[in-house]
Amino acid sequence: MTASAPAASARPAARPRARWTLQTRLMVTVIGMVALILTLVGIATGAILGRILDTNLNAQLANAVSTVTVRLDPGATAADVLASGRQPEGFVFVLQGPSGLSGAYVSGPQQVTELSAADIEDVLSQIDSSGLSTVDVPGVGNHRVFLSAQPGGLFFLAGLPTAPVTATLGQILTTVALVTTGGLLLLGVAIAVVIRAGLRPLRTVADTASRVAAMPLSEGQVTLTARVPADQVDEHTEIGRVGHALNTLLEHVSQSLSARQRNEERMRAFVADASHELRTPLASIRGYSELSLRAMHQHPDAAGETTQASLERIHAQSLRMTTLVEDLLLLARLDEGQELVVGSVDLTKLAVEAVDDARPTGPEHRWILATGPDPVVVAGDAGRLHQVAANLLANARTHAPAGTTVTVSVTRDAGDALLLVHDDGPGIEPAVAEELFERFSRADRSRARQTGGTGLGLSIARAIAEAHGGTLSVRSTPGDTTFELRLPARPADPAP
Repeated sequence: MTASAPAASARPAARPRARWTLQTRLMVTVIGMVALILTLVGIATGAILGRILDTNLNAQLANAVSTVTVRLDPGATAADVLASGRQPEGFVFVLQGPSGLSGAYVSGPQQVTELSAADIEDVLSQIDSSGLSTVDVPGVGNHRVFLSAQPGGLFFLAGLPTAPVTATLGQILTTVALVTTGGLLLLGVAIAVVIRAGLRPLRTVADTASRVAAMPLSEGQVTLTARVPADQVDEHTEIGRVGHALNTLLEHVSQSLSARQRNEERMRAFVADASHELRTPLASIRGYSELSLRAMHQHPDAAGETTQASLERIHAQSLRMTTLVEDLLLLARLDEGQELVVGSVDLTKLAVEAVDDARPTGPEHRWILATGPDPVVVAGDAGRLHQVAANLLANARTHAPAGTTVTVSVTRDAGDALLLVHDDGPGIEPAVAEELFERFSRADRSRARQTGGTGLGLSIARAIAEAHGGTLSVRSTPGDTTFELRLPARPADPAP
């Protein structure tokens, strides 16, 4: 039995290539472009300078040739011609005359060195045609030469070394290369400093965003204090505007988180209050039910009166619990923008009816109606607006002592209609006024419910006002308390 070949090891996953940072990309781009531009400038400068130096060399050669031509003797050799003149060092002269082919060059001050026949043949073999050309003179170097034919079958070749041109051009290119390299190094340092300073606000923005991203924001009370420092936010720059936008976003998020926390706390309080409100009638129903059952088992003959009283109490607590559930359902529907049947409502007539309904239930109070002769018409749900007025009057009747004067007035204020309920009672405590329109809010912390209310009247009134596009507010000082219902006098459909 042969052993199976070992399974090939899995190929390791390719490591992702590290990406350059923004600072690195900017530096590489800027330095690369500048280096390319400087290189092109250096090449162009070298080419132009080379042509200029070549032109100068050709001019120098022409001057030297003209001098030699003037002094040319048909019977002389190349060495004789150079010895009789003052030619520059390195000047090469080859002559074809009556005495044959000869060549020589100026090797130093007043020094002339003859070229061998092989060297002359080598030089002549490199010449393509008459005119200017560049040849390599053995033992001397590259020369720019000029070949000229003379009358009588004579011709000569004269040349000057190209080494000075090459050396000058090399020095210039070396200098340009060194200066370019040094300039690029300085440019790199300067760009690094400038970009680092310019991107510092962006790094601050990134650090701030990272700190916020690391915070647990899903639940619980969150204090979002991280912000981009004010000295890093300059709205005149792009990065500054990013920092400002991030600060604005964080401010909105912080407000949203605070609102969420308040809503959670309000919901917990609401659940606790609703549970408390429902527990009382449920406990009463259970107690009276057990009392009736016990009476029926223990005293069947005398259980009728006890059972009747218990059923009456059970009925009363059921009505109370029904009212509470209906109020909660109404608030939920108002929050969803439902429960409104919009029509034309005369606010003056509504106030008259509300006061007429309140007088029999509060005979110990003094009720005053102050309205103008003209109707004040709004667009809204007549039944719900009547509920607002009834709740405000019930609140005044319940919490103001006997003998209090309650004044209901309807008026106009610019484009709004106002329904004011004023009383001269003791007023509302400031601590209570801040949460007066909250659900299950009441001044009686003991939750005594002799009046049978649910603690939702004012919150329902405000919800109805807001559903109509209006507001409900209160101003209170000792002896002067006013609830103000403000509605648009001629709104469009107020439903969302």
